[in-house]
This record gives sequence, structure tokens and C-alpha cells, in this order.
Amino acid sequence: MIGRSTASGLEWNRAKWGWIFVAPGLAFFSIFSFYPMLNAIWTSFFNKRLLSLKAPKFIGLQNYQRVLGSEEFWNSARATATFTVGVFVPLFILSLLFAVLVTTMRRGRRLVQAALYSPAVLSSVVAALIWLLMLDPRGLANQFVNWVSMTPGIDHRWLSDGRMVQVSTMIVYVWKYLGYFTILFVTGIGKIPDSVNEAATMDGAGPVRRFFSITLPLLRPTTVLVSVMILIQCMKTFSTQYLFTQSGAPLAPVNVITLNIYNTAMRDLNIGRASVMSTVLFLFMLGLTWVQLKVSKKDEAGL
Repeated sequence: MIGRSTASGLEWNRAKWGWIFVAPGLAFFSIFSFYPMLNAIWTSFFNKRLLSLKAPKFIGLQNYQRVLGSEEFWNSARATATFTVGVFVPLFILSLLFAVLVTTMRRGRRLVQAALYSPAVLSSVVAALIWLLMLDPRGLANQFVNWVSMTPGIDHRWLSDGRMVQVSTMIVYVWKYLGYFTILFVTGIGKIPDSVNEAATMDGAGPVRRFFSITLPLLRPTTVLVSVMILIQCMKTFSTQYLFTQSGAPLAPVNVITLNIYNTAMRDLNIGRASVMSTVLFLFMLGLTWVQLKVSKKDEAGL
């Protein structure tokens, strides 16, 4: 009996200190994340203006009907989908390839990792400003493309043509986050036991066969994590599109949902409709993440 009471006392002590250490994080999340999410959902049912002194009027689902029936919102959805696909595919593939390359290096691995990761340290605003200078008609981007294609003096209109603006925003994001996701893949590859690769090598498997038959299957948890993080990062993109459009780039091709939310709230002063778009974006991100996790669990069960 004494032993059980002592054990239960130790468990209670551990639980108490665990809650004490977790409490600041829970409080921070509740105040700055959970409450704003609930408040946005609640506000979406009201006709609320940013600078109006009148009490918000409850209008039910009218905001949802107007937003979901708006051509501007669906253009934002298309712009977000285009940006997400255009960033996800090259970012995922390149980060995986760079991770494999880094793990096979015998010298200079730390230097390469630091060089790849350094853009991730920059804020999104600083990264966008750097690329604004590079994408200028007299900037390095035009000079490099003209040097490769041997077409001196050609302006490729990185910030004035609709399609080129989309490509420009994708380039900025791939450049900024390539090193971050490369490090995640490097960590995942590092957890694969060396004995597995050594056994495959002794059985005559080459590098390509080992990559597709051993590395990729064992890397599935990291692959799911990276894919979910890339999708979420892409769908909440804002800074690059905002700064590009403020510098004169056309709005429609890069008017992603987050930028539309900002303009609806700050330019049109309509908090109710902005809250609707925020809620729709949140639910879509939540549903997409859930589907990805479900699919990954089915794949693991089938192995």
C-alpha cells in the first residue's frame, strides 16, 4: 500500500509540474491563436465594419452567400491553388534531392547546409525586397536569363506581366524555404539505420535502387510532415504578393486569399466578409491536412 501511494504521489507531482511547464504555451496559444479563430468564425455571421461605431448586425449566412458567390473570391482561390501547386512540386522535389546530395557528401556538409538554410532565416518581407531588386528590369534576373539565352537587353517583365509575376512569387518562396525543408529531409534520412543500406549494398542494390526501395519508404513520416507543412505555408502566403503588388505588379494574378482578406478588411473595411474568407481558408487547410494524414496512414497500413 505504501508503495502504491508513493507511486501515485510521484505521478501527481510529475503531472503537476508538467502542467506548470505547459501552461504558458497553452495560454499563449489560447490568446493569440485559438481565441482569434473563434472570434473570426463568430464575426463572419455579422455585418461588421472596421471604423463604424454602430453595433455589428447579425445577418446569418448572408456574408457566406456573398463571398462564395463573388467572382473575386474564386479568382483568389485560383491564384492560391496556382501558387500552391507551382511551389509545392519544385520545393518538395528539390528539397528531397538536395537532402540526398547532402547526406552523401563527405566534406563540406555543414557548409552546404548553412548556405541552403540561410534564406530561411530572413523574414518574408526582407526576402521579397531582395527579389524586388533582382527582378527589376536592370536587375540580376534579367541579366542572368539574357546571358543564358544570349538575348542582351530583353526585359522579361518579371513584375509587369501576369504570368511572370506568378512565376516570380513562386521563385521567391522556393528560394526562401528550400533549405528549411532540406534540413527536415536530412534529419529524416539520418534516422534510417545504416545497416539497412549496407545490407542492400551487399545484395547488389545500386544507389538508385536503394533510394526508391529503401530511403523513400522509410522516409514516409518525414515526407508527410514536409508535404503538409509546404501546403500550409503556401496557402497562407501573403508578404511577397503584397509587396509585389504595392510595387506596381498586377493584382489579379497574385491576389491570393490572404491578400484578398487583407484588402477586404483594410481597404474595404468589411470585417465580416474578411472573417468569412478566413474561416473558409482555415477549414480548407484543416480538411486538406486531415486527408493527407489519412492517406499516409492507409499507405503505412498497406506496407
